[in-house]
Parts: sequence; structure tokens; C-alpha cells
Amino acid sequence: MGQSISGVGVLDKAIVILGACVDGASLAELVERTKLPRATAHRLAQALEIHRMLVRDPQGRWRPGPRLGELANAAPDVLLTAAEPMVAALRDATGESSQLYLRRADERICVAAAERASGLRDTVPIGAVLPMIAGSAAQVLLAWEPPEAVMPLLPRCKFTGRTLAEVRRRGWAASVAEREPGVASVCPACRSIQRYGAGRRSRRRASGHGDSVTERRPRGGCCPAFRGPSVCRGSVRSMLDKPPEGTPS
Repeated sequence: MGQSISGVGVLDKAIVILGACVDGASLAELVERTKLPRATAHRLAQALEIHRMLVRDPQGRWRPGPRLGELANAAPDVLLTAAEPMVAALRDATGESSQLYLRRADERICVAAAERASGLRDTVPIGAVLPMIAGSAAQVLLAWEPPEAVMPLLPRCKFTGRTLAEVRRRGWAASVAEREPGVASVCPACRSIQRYGAGRRSRRRASGHGDSVTERRPRGGCCPAFRGPSVCRGSVRSMLDKPPEGTPS
């Protein structure tokens, strides 16, 4: 191990050991991965085990312990805390249902939602799991993924690689009747995701039935929560007859 990061050497070493045990580590592997002296690595791993930060698997290798999960579950989710007022602001500004999605493998999960007060509703409850092959949120979640993450899904998608390239260019996606007949949606990418947690990707979406949502060219966004297309209520017969550029019906 190199120079101390925090200035508290024993804490830095303990953190390095925790990281080295993510996939399991014997004492020999721990020494190899951390470059710590054998006695130091053994002493700190044992101490972390006493505090339930590490546990031994049936092969005797150290792995992350239950205490880490307990601490993580007790912490507030910064993304969701920040998202709730933004999703509500998007709903209020557009008059349409609004959801926030996170990707999980080949699925997307609704983690925050705000329903319109009246009229037809495109209800997607929190916790709902939707496929990554249809809908504006799926387009945006895939648009910035590396090719190896997109290509296995693309043959099953209701949109094309060209659609995703267009989404990357303009920064938002729109879809009509991709996931469900009569439902149209517009989805901007969250550009400041690092504020909520490194490595987390999320997308906000405003959606409604085809006769209550119309799409306009973006002019800075419809609310301070994001920069993307404005959405307003009104007739969308033209939107249903002719999908936005780069988006198949």
C-alpha cells in the first residue's frame, strides 16, 4: 500500500482490505492485493471480522460482512431524496404523469413517480419493472451505454441504433405507442447524475395518453429539474400519426 490517503493510516489500510475482499480473499490473496505486510493484513482483517465488516465463507476466505449492508440500508438514498421534488415539479409543469427510472441489467425500475391530478393516467407505480426494449426512458438509458451493453438488446428493441444516436445528439427521447398503445412519452437525460451518486444512471420521463400530450422543440426545459423538451397538454393527433424524428411508432 502506498501513501496514506486520509492521513489516518490504520483507517486507510482497513478500507483497502475491505475493497480487496469484495470477491473473496484468502490471507495470501489479501497480502498480494493490498501490498500490506502479512501480519498487518491478518490483524486488520480479523478486527474487521469481529466488527462484522468481514465474514468468512465456507472456504475460509474473507468477504464483505452484514454490518456493511446494515449501515448502507440505514443511510438515506441521496438520489431518491433529490428526485422526489423534481419528479413532482415535472408533473406540475407538464400536467402529465412523471417517473424516474434506474436501469438494472435488461430491465428498468421506476424508483420515483408523480401522477397527474385528473384525467387519464399512465400509472407506473414505484417498484414497477419495465423492459429495456421499448419506451423513451429505455432509449435514453441505452443511448450512452457502450456498444457491448447495447448490441445484445438491440435485435429485440422497438427502436434502432440510429434512434439511439439521435437521442445522444439531442439529449432526449420521445416515443409513441412503443410500450403500450395510446401512450406517448418524452424523456430527458439527467445530466448531473454525479451529484446524486457516482455511477448511477437515471432518467426522468413525462408521459400521458396520446390525446393529452404534445411535444415541442426544447427551449431550456419545462422546469429547472432538467434540460430537455417541453411537454404540454393539448391535441397530439399529429404526434400519433407521425412520430418524432428518429423514433419509430
